[in-house]
Amino acid sequence: MRPAPQALQPGGAVRLWQPRFVTLSHPPILETRTLRWPDESACAQFAQALAARPALREATIELRGELGAGKTTFVRHLLRALGVEGRIKSPTYAVMEPYTLPGGGTAAHFDFYRFEDPREWLDAGFRDVFAAPGLKLCEWPDKAAALLPLPDLRLAFGVLDDQTRVVQLEALTPRGVALLA
Repeated sequence: MRPAPQALQPGGAVRLWQPRFVTLSHPPILETRTLRWPDESACAQFAQALAARPALREATIELRGELGAGKTTFVRHLLRALGVEGRIKSPTYAVMEPYTLPGGGTAAHFDFYRFEDPREWLDAGFRDVFAAPGLKLCEWPDKAAALLPLPDLRLAFGVLDDQTRVVQLEALTPRGVALLA
């Protein structure tokens, strides 16, 4: 059993318990970039450039940010740049929207916003989807907690007062680094 976090010492002094080692609870970030998108066309241009990377078709990408930050808009531009035709809708209620990519391959767009418990990810059978080849785009990944595999790339969206989007990109795998090259 671990000692109590605080132990009262003679004379009233408090001794704090200190761990002997620290365990990292996050993967190392291999590369980062910060982008500014003054308008939606800048988002579309980045999506077009990312879609040209061969490694994208097997990547897992996390999308983080508040409601309205531009996550779904980015996914729509990315899927269009990959050649997806027809309606590209938000998976907020369906949780997952699958797409067939022209020239072969698949993409799955997830929105875990409505998850109340990470076990819903298991109950929905998403382990099989993530084990299969294809692009995975995950909004609100924190709602699925540690059940998701390590993403190749993490995009964190922020909105400035003038509606400019600031996007922090973090590569967490060699594939993620290749996507940022």
